[in-house]
Amino acid sequence: MSDPGISPKITFRIPGDWSHPKELLERLPDGFRLGPEALRLPDGTEIEFNPMQPDGQFPRIFRSACRRPPTDDELDVLGRYSVNVGLSGAGGSMEAARTMMQAAAAFVRAGGAGVFIDNSALAHGGSDWLAMTDDGGPEAISFAFASIVRGPKEVYTMGMQTMGFPDLLMRSADIDERGEMVIELIRYICGGDRPIEVGHLLADDRGRPRFQVVAKEGPLVDGEVDRAHTWARQILAAVQQREV
Repeated sequence: MSDPGISPKITFRIPGDWSHPKELLERLPDGFRLGPEALRLPDGTEIEFNPMQPDGQFPRIFRSACRRPPTDDELDVLGRYSVNVGLSGAGGSMEAARTMMQAAAAFVRAGGAGVFIDNSALAHGGSDWLAMTDDGGPEAISFAFASIVRGPKEVYTMGMQTMGFPDLLMRSADIDERGEMVIELIRYICGGDRPIEVGHLLADDRGRPRFQVVAKEGPLVDGEVDRAHTWARQILAAVQQREV
């Protein structure tokens, strides 16, 4: 299921209450260098940097998008934030996603309240972000990036493509009420050493085939596949229940 052709740009927003750009520069961790248009990581990787003015809606959006509740201190910074640090960089692999996490962590360590991920409409408080970045494993990265949206008929993911995997689309009727099955599938896909291709069978905890991976194009726009769709930039991997 990993596709080397999937290389979306990862975009973050990191709210902070820095009073002046100089304060931000002084608080960045050693080895990180910030220029007018890019953050340079200790290994030389450059990440696009775009500071944005605050707006009155963002704190509410950030809070509602958090996977876990932020701390009181993080909420205080969010409530008085003076700038949103925008970061954009290449995605499409676990390593690329890990690098972007490290870039955002530098701003969190400099006082940022947390990280909002545009690709998956997820947010994480700063302490959670640092813990996931320090872990750096597939489970921590997928927890950071992959969101699950459940509708009356379908369940789908957002953000899998940041890590180099197509997003998942499943029937709501095939999923347990708490969605644990989707979480386990995400962990299996992101943590596996072997690629999962179309036709791959996925078994339950008793070894019985439960799902089969099939390909499904994104939605049509004017007769063409919409390859820039928010939650399916190129190809959706539809995991459908296999009749056994």
